[in-house]
Amino acid sequence: MKICKRCILNEKFPGISFDEHGICSFCQKATEHEERIANQERYSKKFKRLLDERKGKGAYDLIMAYSGGKDSSYTLEILRRDYGLKVLAITFDNGFVSPFALENIRHMVDVLDVDHLLIRPSFKILRKIFSETAKKDIFPPKALERASSICTCCIGFVKAILLKTALEKQVPFIGFGWSPGQAPVQSSVMQTNPRMIAMTMKSFWPKLEEIAGEDLSRFYPTGKDLDRPASSFPINVHPLAFHPYDEEKIKDHLSAIGWKSPPDTDPNSSNCLLNAFANKVHMERLGFHPYAWEMAGIVRAGGVSRQKALEKISEPADPELVRSVQEKLGI
Repeated sequence: MKICKRCILNEKFPGISFDEHGICSFCQKATEHEERIANQERYSKKFKRLLDERKGKGAYDLIMAYSGGKDSSYTLEILRRDYGLKVLAITFDNGFVSPFALENIRHMVDVLDVDHLLIRPSFKILRKIFSETAKKDIFPPKALERASSICTCCIGFVKAILLKTALEKQVPFIGFGWSPGQAPVQSSVMQTNPRMIAMTMKSFWPKLEEIAGEDLSRFYPTGKDLDRPASSFPINVHPLAFHPYDEEKIKDHLSAIGWKSPPDTDPNSSNCLLNAFANKVHMERLGFHPYAWEMAGIVRAGGVSRQKALEKISEPADPELVRSVQEKLGI
């Protein structure tokens, strides 16, 4: 199978093409180093300017999506120590959070002096949703270029729960620990608004409610939540897009303050036991790894070597881990 000579995307990735040197069309269009650095500086300044305007006016400055994984743990530390924010960390427990990740969560929120909430929906609901999305894709093809159907469900829950909480508590920022490969710097500081949120909710939640067979509006913003002035809506921020990012240095740094890499997850996750199964289903169905886009972006940005990234997405799923997930989901 043809694989880009510069990043790690293969010929099965949607919309890809290669030049005579074996460089993919996405690498050909990628931002040059100087422009990337300039963008990072611009959005870093934008975030600091917005903090000057909104920080310190409520119980919390920011609500953080905290999985306990490497990137979200590093982001949480940046938000606390670099920016001095009052943070409420929220963990979405999908029923498959590694016990080692839960220990990391407890340790990090204590070390960083952060309030923490863990939200776990009924596993009966989650089992229905994960089992169904393992059988078929319910989201548009474009969404599946960057995450599996199963992961997209979890991400949707996380975004909605955080937004609903931020609106209720009038918190001005929502933070995510997305790597530079997951989301571009151009989206790293983004104002939400009621119209955009309403459209997102309408395109996502009816699909899950049909599978679950019940109203799930307790997890997402509804009419009363959205019937607020646009100025009261939070700003989404993912600061790793404009901070130096080196995967191995981040791991070493976190290890020095007590975070431990879970030994029971697949190479592409440092918190979720469901991930290996979700990746396997995605690759069998679509022919490319759901983390390929993210890792290709990190490779281009110099955050990980091409060889290391290839190893991460090429390692076969642990059959015992996959089997245990299938049993729990009743598949």
